[in-house]
Amino acid sequence: MTDVDESTEMFVPPGLVHEAHPELFDIRAMPAPPKEARLGQLPQHLIRQFFEEGYVLVPDFFRPEELEPCRRAVERQVERLAQKLYKAGKIKDLYSEYGLFERLTHIDKEFPGANVILLKYPDLCDEFKALWTNERLLNVVEQLIGPEIHGHPLWNLRTKTPQNEATTVPWHQDVAYLDNDCYTTLQATAWIPLLDTNANNGCMQMVRRGHRAGRIATHQCCDGGTWYVMLNEEEMAKSLGTNPATDFVTCEVPYGGMLLFNNIIPHRSLMNLSNDIRWSFDLRWQKPSLPNGFYGKKDGVLMRTAKDPNFQISWEKFDSTIRHKLFRSAAVEEEEEEFDTTVPGPWMKKWEIVHVNRHVESYRADSARFDEVH
Repeated sequence: MTDVDESTEMFVPPGLVHEAHPELFDIRAMPAPPKEARLGQLPQHLIRQFFEEGYVLVPDFFRPEELEPCRRAVERQVERLAQKLYKAGKIKDLYSEYGLFERLTHIDKEFPGANVILLKYPDLCDEFKALWTNERLLNVVEQLIGPEIHGHPLWNLRTKTPQNEATTVPWHQDVAYLDNDCYTTLQATAWIPLLDTNANNGCMQMVRRGHRAGRIATHQCCDGGTWYVMLNEEEMAKSLGTNPATDFVTCEVPYGGMLLFNNIIPHRSLMNLSNDIRWSFDLRWQKPSLPNGFYGKKDGVLMRTAKDPNFQISWEKFDSTIRHKLFRSAAVEEEEEEFDTTVPGPWMKKWEIVHVNRHVESYRADSARFDEVH
């Protein structure tokens, strides 16, 4: 359903709200320091930067033994994808002579969109779970949101193949993809690369202090041939008070480091101009008592609670809900979905559609099939 501002008779996208809550994201939201020091915790001035600037870059956090298993797990996922495409006759070569940072690029050249399939079908394997629930990392998360910690349903393994539009993400606020009910929920994200990142291979850019207005700017959909929402710089300046000349920051994160940021700071991912794939994770957490914005489709997973210092994480319910199928009609055939390289989603009904592409068409067709079934 769309909305119209009667005073101006201009289209108001459903994702836009006029309320602002800066106090839920700025320095006023910073929790009191933990009473006892724990492994991995950041100095308080870095925690303060997270709330004042909207992000903080931690260049040296993970040990090799914490990240190397994830590299090997990604290699297994690429192997599984290659075998699936090969057996289905989608590719004629397994490209097994190539390593972690080259193989998917060659697969994607023969079957365009293979990288999207891997993005859509991430296997939350034990290695990824271990990273997400890393004790030292959760100790940092506790500094950001407090001792009650939920892992958010929206986590990703990013498959940033070189010079690929589908892996180049425009300016946006993360909540622009989520339901409006989470606009007042502070969500903390850790962006963790699996190699050194720089401006050449597609690192992140942040809009310093772009969260201080405490509001969601007007986005549009979709960017080029992608499923991404986009936030133009003029709108950022008008609604969020940002200045491109002073506020845009390129964040080069070395292997072993991470970038922490909140869910309303504008950011983007640059084009990968190198010859290597830039693999990365984005992992999110929030308080379990607050809406997660996942359209009522999936709950998070409780990872830590002050009520039980011996709490053990239960993954059964989280694992049983297949995320990519939640927004698809039951009429979509399994085989059709298995090799589908479109990414339709409910964020497409939140913002004005200024560019119709195959992702938008897929969403519209799927919505029509859903209506027929119901």
